[in-house]
Amino acid sequence: MQSPAQTAPEQSTRHAEDPTPSPEQWGTLDQLAVDTARALAMDAVQHAGHGHPGTAMSLAPAAHVLFQKVMRHDPADPAWVGRDRFVLSAGHASVLLYVQLMLAGYPLVLDDLKAFRRWGSRTPGHPEYGHTPGVETTTGPLGQGVANAVGMAMAARYERGLYDPGAPDGSSVFDHTIWAIAGDGDLQEGVCAEASSLAGHQKLGNLVVLYDDNHISIEGDTSTAFSEDVEQRYAAYGWHVQRVQPKPDGDLDPRALLEAFLAAREERERPSLIAARSVIAWPAPRASGTAAAHGAALGADEVAATKEVLGLDPGLSFHVPDEVLAHTRRALDRGRAEHAAWNVRFARWRDAHAGRAAEYDRITQGRLPAGWEGELPSFESGTAVATRKASGAVLAALGPLLPELWGGSADLAGSNNTTIDSTSSFLPEGNPLPQADVYGRTVHFGIREHAMASVMNGVALHGSTHMYGGTFLVFSDYMRPAVRLAALMRLPVTYVWTHDSVGLGEDGPTHQPVEQLVSLRAIPGLNVVRPADANETAAAWAEILRRRGTRPAPHGLVLSRQNLPVYAPDARAARGGYVFREAEGGAPRALLVATGSEVCLAIAARELLQERGVPTRVVSMPCLEWFMEQDRSYRDQVLPPGVRARVTVEAGVGLGWERIAGEAGRVMSLERFGASADGSLLFRTFGFTPEAVAAAAESAMERAARR
Repeated sequence: MQSPAQTAPEQSTRHAEDPTPSPEQWGTLDQLAVDTARALAMDAVQHAGHGHPGTAMSLAPAAHVLFQKVMRHDPADPAWVGRDRFVLSAGHASVLLYVQLMLAGYPLVLDDLKAFRRWGSRTPGHPEYGHTPGVETTTGPLGQGVANAVGMAMAARYERGLYDPGAPDGSSVFDHTIWAIAGDGDLQEGVCAEASSLAGHQKLGNLVVLYDDNHISIEGDTSTAFSEDVEQRYAAYGWHVQRVQPKPDGDLDPRALLEAFLAAREERERPSLIAARSVIAWPAPRASGTAAAHGAALGADEVAATKEVLGLDPGLSFHVPDEVLAHTRRALDRGRAEHAAWNVRFARWRDAHAGRAAEYDRITQGRLPAGWEGELPSFESGTAVATRKASGAVLAALGPLLPELWGGSADLAGSNNTTIDSTSSFLPEGNPLPQADVYGRTVHFGIREHAMASVMNGVALHGSTHMYGGTFLVFSDYMRPAVRLAALMRLPVTYVWTHDSVGLGEDGPTHQPVEQLVSLRAIPGLNVVRPADANETAAAWAEILRRRGTRPAPHGLVLSRQNLPVYAPDARAARGGYVFREAEGGAPRALLVATGSEVCLAIAARELLQERGVPTRVVSMPCLEWFMEQDRSYRDQVLPPGVRARVTVEAGVGLGWERIAGEAGRVMSLERFGASADGSLLFRTFGFTPEAVAAAAESAMERAARR
């Protein structure tokens, strides 16, 4: 027989929206629902044998208030555009979220809680975007969720500017709130500090973070490593800060929380932090307040004892009283009513703003405007242009056509060429800069690479705009955790990584990337694109934009500081690898495969080999990932299996190129750090010359002949 939570509730006949709740609207059923949520969290972790029960227990009142009293959401339609967003930055407490989703009527049932952390379940150990209905972002690496929430809040403001800029504050169909729950661990992470500073600077009044101030981390009391005044820190960031005191018994006070949430929602000029002192694993008799309760099952005896304290039957597991389910499933009724009322307002907006509505449809459906490819710049063959400058030209050309494309740099815009509109900076009202625009195109992330990448993830998760962010390739190391999460979630964000090799010159080894390319290519799902020239750069941008609506994924566009020769454009660049120069005088005997600035080096080496009677093909490989997507016949056309004399040429660590070079081939790479000197001198000093490439090809031919 199915439990009540496994059976869909009856359709309600109520259609009116609930009024804003008051703190007095907290009854016995609310408290029983909170205690049931605590029991379910304990049961799920105990059944799995592992997990994080403590925070899910102590924060149950806060989660209930959010999902049942405050947030605008529709459990029947988790993707409703008009919803508030909820981010559990403390992702280890995933069961807290899963329980609320199930109780509210999202497509989760008790069996999903019983399968917590098991293969194939919809309730993995940490929340995963695209896997569980109602989960807005993948969290677990601490601090990332807060930064994602900042990105969502920025996206909400930008999208409002695209579609409804003239509406009074709080009146637009695109106005909503981003809610997040963070813990002590989140607030200790640098990415959280970076993002929180940015949020305060941007005056993101649509962002509310509940800080679970429980004083516990894995190693014990947070006094071992954390003693700052968090409230003063966030006040200094420019946040609206509130403190919620617990009840005398140590439990969170739901009425005080509700008051604080409502006050935070009304604060429109600043992001809000609500610091709530909690007792982890409350009210477990022995486990509450202990570090052990953070990340381990409580044990059957402690679970039973805690249920007794709560007045629940210790003999029942995964039990949801009928009256509790009926009470929490009212969220479905409220969601339907709020959604229906929003639909009416949305229809009025569409009627009043036909042009913006058409743009909304195009952008949200992932369509590009007609004729956009005709606006791509074309660069004259025989000239020399740095690929970073070519990228900037693409942004300048496409900016007027693609309002969904926006972004900036980590204080390196002049070097990254990432300014899409110099007259319009995304800055809050009151900023003194003349280009300040609350809905501006160009984002100034400040020197915050990690937050920039995480904010970009939040923007992509929130809606349908396309954000890019720039820095030097060597500083992609600061971004890597967020880049990894973007790849895990397959988010269509674009990283503009310039100054891509020792060719940048005199700044020296601290700024010259060597190991970054191979390190980034090791991330599954990240497409690393290193174009050979200006026209390949334009083709790369075009393919990235095309893929947004068909094959979403993060892309790293790796660009040169130095000028590179410009060649005739070739549409095959979008396939990731193609024949750049064909062999002359017969079938190719040698293959030279290169990326980026080394393609011109391979072309020069080909000329030497051709003069020596060696028909040589040059293959440009701007994106290995795109190339490996092609069918086998195409890949074999470009890299004929019978031609075993191959040389790969890239000024970075060569790990991974063996699969292209093969057993007889040679990998020309840079297996050391650079130096402070002219870039062309460094290339020659480190052996990246046409003569060295030609010699490597001859060596590869000799090896192929012997094997």
